[in-house]
Order: sequence, then C-alpha cells, then structure tokens
Amino acid sequence: MKEQKVVSEHVYDAFLEIVEDRNLSRILLICGRHVAKTPAGQCFVSDKHVAAVFQEFEPNPSYESVVQAVSCFRENHCDAVMAVGGGSAMDVGKCVKAFANMDPTVSFLQQTIVPNDIPYFAMPTTAGTGSEATSFAVIYYEGEKRSVGDPSCLPDVVFLESSILATLPPDQKKATMLDAICHCVESFWAVNATEESREYAGEALRTILDHYQAYLAGDAKAAKQMLSASYCAGKAINISKTTAAHAMSYKLTKLFGIPHGQAAALNLAFVWEQTLIQAEREEKKALLDCLERLAGLWGCASAKEAVRSYRDLLKELDLWIRVPVTKEDLKTLTESVNEERLKNHPVALSQETIREMYVMLSEGRMRDESQ
Repeated sequence: MKEQKVVSEHVYDAFLEIVEDRNLSRILLICGRHVAKTPAGQCFVSDKHVAAVFQEFEPNPSYESVVQAVSCFRENHCDAVMAVGGGSAMDVGKCVKAFANMDPTVSFLQQTIVPNDIPYFAMPTTAGTGSEATSFAVIYYEGEKRSVGDPSCLPDVVFLESSILATLPPDQKKATMLDAICHCVESFWAVNATEESREYAGEALRTILDHYQAYLAGDAKAAKQMLSASYCAGKAINISKTTAAHAMSYKLTKLFGIPHGQAAALNLAFVWEQTLIQAEREEKKALLDCLERLAGLWGCASAKEAVRSYRDLLKELDLWIRVPVTKEDLKTLTESVNEERLKNHPVALSQETIREMYVMLSEGRMRDESQ
C-alpha cells in the first residue's frame, strides 16, 4: 500500500506548493455545490490550477455520474483529480482515477483496473466516512451497490481542513460521526482485522468519545480531533473492511432515504447485540475477548453494558428511530444484504437472523427488553 502525505496545517498553501512542485496545471475538481460556496471550497474552485469543476453527482453516486466525470476529465485534458467533499465526492474521484485510461466503449465495471500515475488528492468535508484513507469506492449501477477498489485508488495527498466542518448541519455532523464509530467497531471485530487495524480503531474511538459533545457544540479544537479520528478510522477499515452493520445499511438508505451513517449505526445496535449473543452461545473465546476489549475502549465494564451504552448514545443524539418496514420491504432488505461483507463478520448470520434484526429495527426494540 502506497504511503499517503497528510496535510493538516495551512492546507491551501500546501496544496499550491504540491501542485507546483509536480507541475500540475489542469486539475479536475470534484465537489458538491454546497462545498463550492464555503470559503475553503472557493479557494480551490477559483484556483488557476483547476481546469474543470464537476458537481453533477448525487449522494450515493450512480455509475452514470461517474461516466460523466470521466468524460469531463478527458474533455478538459486534465492531469490530476482532486475531490473535496464527503464520501460521495471521494467515491467519484476514486472512480475517475481508476477509469480514466479505460476503453470508454465498454462498461468500466467490466474492465480490470490497471494502476496509473494520475495524481489523486482528497479533502474531506465531513468527519465520518474516512474515504480519504481507503482505496475503495461505492457507487450504484442500476440501483444496486457496486464496489470499486484497487490499492492505486488511495489518495496520494490528504488535506484535513477542520474549519470546513463548521458549515455542516447538526444532523449531518451526527450521522457522519456515527459512520466513523461503525468503522471503529466493525474493524475491531472483523474477520480480516489485524492488530494494526485494531490500534487505529481504538485510537479513533477513544478520540471520538472524548470529543463528540464539544464537536457537536461547535468547538473548533474538537472538530480538528474529530477529523483526525475519522481519518484514523478510515485507515482501520481500509485494512479490515466492513461487516454486517454496513452490509445491512445500503438498502435502508436506498429505500427510506436514511443517511448512510445513521443507517449503519442503527443496524450496529442490533448486530452488536446479536454478535455477543452468538459468541456466548458458540463459546467463541477469542471473539468474546475482543468484545470485552471493545467494551473497555467504550468505557464499560462488560460487553453487554457496551451494547446498552451504544444504544443510549443513539438516543442521546436523537437518532434512535423506528423504520416503517413493510412485509415487502422486509423481503427486499433481507435478500439485499451483501454476502461478501457477511463473510467478514465474526459470527455466521442466517437469513432468518437478519430478517429478525430488521423486524426489531422496525419496532425500535432490541432482544433484551429491559434495555
């Protein structure tokens, strides 16, 4: 995995120095319309090194948007890509990096990614997705989630400008923060977890829990800590990949419009509880030890207490909701869960168990009625 350069001070000045050192003059800037209106965003939109600005993408970007972005890159003879935004902007940026040299007459998704030397820079505008630290992207093709990934898609340079977080609405701050928490928890227990991923996850989780209240209250120093934690959680998930909570979230977002971070976080409450139940039933000592370590990071005396504490955090944030799932929705949700991500979950979750968790989500209750 290539090394990233991370810049967290005097970001715009550092950007100018980097692009001039690399002799870049025709950058494709990918950013949302709101981002372009912020002071930090305007610096990049108006910069002389930017040849084109691409904004024609939606949250959870479609393959069609990516195709447009690739065309924009080519038509403007761009020599680099920079994404400024949340996970969606960075997903588009990674895909442009991956697809730019591919045959445009054949679906990009049917071709093999061949690493190229096109520089790719990223500047997150939320503290949550961690996409700036990962080498994979999520896009939607004909309504279905598709993953695009290659080590070469990891951004070369990451710019962490915490002042831009001040422009986020409160609900977006909460939802993206929860995404980072999910990354921490899932990368801690994932089948593919390593001690390195757990170290990143533990560091990020402790930082989030120490600073989230000040961050949500608008404290600038806390915002800087949260942005750093999100990046650290992204590094963890880049190693371990996600598990069941994320696998169960994508269709929830598509069907009900629930922000990705909140959807994953709601699922995590039920998945965490179920994982503990099965670990105890199946006497999985290593997993139980892992869950106890995770509880300690959460500041709890037991794994069971950590599950309860996490659910209480969702209530504290006013994001614990009942999702109006119909019988038809229930069938769609259950059948949509990404099997590859389930393989990375530390216990086997049957289709019936997944269905039961979605039912509990619709009822707003967990298995332990006393919680």
